[in-house]
Amino acid sequence: MDSTQLALLALLVGVIVGGSLSAVIVAALRARDRARVEQIAEVPEGVREVLHGMDDAAVVVDSSFTVLAASAAATPFELVEGSALPTEELRSLARRVRSSEAVVTETSATEDMRLRRGALPAEPRLVAVRATRISARLTLLVLRDITERERVEEMRRDFVANTSHELKTPVGAVSLLAEAIESAADDPPQVRIFAARLQAEASRLALLTSRIMNLSRLQAADELTQRDVSIDEVVASALDAHAIQADSAGVEVVRGGSRGLYVQGDAQVLSEAVGNLIANAIAYSPRGSSVGVGVKSVDGVIEIAVTDRGIGIAEGDQDRVFERFYRADPARARRTGGSGLGLSIVKHAVQRHGGDVRLWSRPGRGSTFTIRLPESAAPATEPTPKRGRKKKRTAPAKPAVAPAPEPAANGEPA
Repeated sequence: MDSTQLALLALLVGVIVGGSLSAVIVAALRARDRARVEQIAEVPEGVREVLHGMDDAAVVVDSSFTVLAASAAATPFELVEGSALPTEELRSLARRVRSSEAVVTETSATEDMRLRRGALPAEPRLVAVRATRISARLTLLVLRDITERERVEEMRRDFVANTSHELKTPVGAVSLLAEAIESAADDPPQVRIFAARLQAEASRLALLTSRIMNLSRLQAADELTQRDVSIDEVVASALDAHAIQADSAGVEVVRGGSRGLYVQGDAQVLSEAVGNLIANAIAYSPRGSSVGVGVKSVDGVIEIAVTDRGIGIAEGDQDRVFERFYRADPARARRTGGSGLGLSIVKHAVQRHGGDVRLWSRPGRGSTFTIRLPESAAPATEPTPKRGRKKKRTAPAKPAVAPAPEPAANGEPA
């Protein structure tokens, strides 16, 4: 083999060796880059544990908007590990904080958006979503459901607006009637008519103010008085308070069911709650009909049911009748002097006692409102005080007066 062939052979070997070394170097560089990317895309240690301990929905997504880690609360929003972000709004927010400009301008952002929580027919929920950039490829999304907060704020606005409107009507009527009485000072019959109407409007205003105060008291954080309350006393007090209304309306109120049942709570608040149900039943019942008040105990729960045979409540209104100032029949409510607060007071009073209120109603067939309260054991009867020997003395200077018996826990004499 001559020198030329040796040179060519050496050149070929060098090319092969150089190419192999280059390939090895390129492969090593690519492996290093892949390892770096995988390290960047890897969820940091401890993040999964933090997400699993969160009450809010939270997820970590990569640059392709794939969920790498998620909290348990994120599942109802269709945010599951291995799946993509379900809406363009979420992807847009994640893209915004991960963009190159975000490194300088912002690393987190918050938006309110409507997201469906659960499958159809679930209603979209108002959610505050906060996106935070963890790394160049990872983004943390935290979702907080603020639907209830929005609902409470809307209720507060409605309450203020409705209260202003409801108070404005009787106040304006009182002012006009006062002017009418002044103008008709020389006409005694007209003065009497206007005075009667003035008294009616004043009573309506007083009732409305009292109910607003009662509702505010029930919604306050103060604890109610807790003592043994006799359901018999509660029902009897409510019936007595509305006996005149029942007589005037020509409606008979019948009491039935179990007796001797007790609950823990405030007797006055419970009497007002039952009384509101009885008042509504009388107001919406035709003359000559009857209203039933039944009491029974079922599995440690006392049920007080007030049933009427009145006009009933449409199905579409049944979910709203416990809202403040809501009236299923505004025209009849105006005729009967209703304020739209009675059932709201009932609901809050019962909830403060650990119970709930249920409604059954059919238009034209009547309604049944049932108060359900946790039953309490009957209190032990206090013994009658023993009489001392001094009562056996003869010919006392003054007649001895027997001591009054101590009241039992339910307010009746022992």
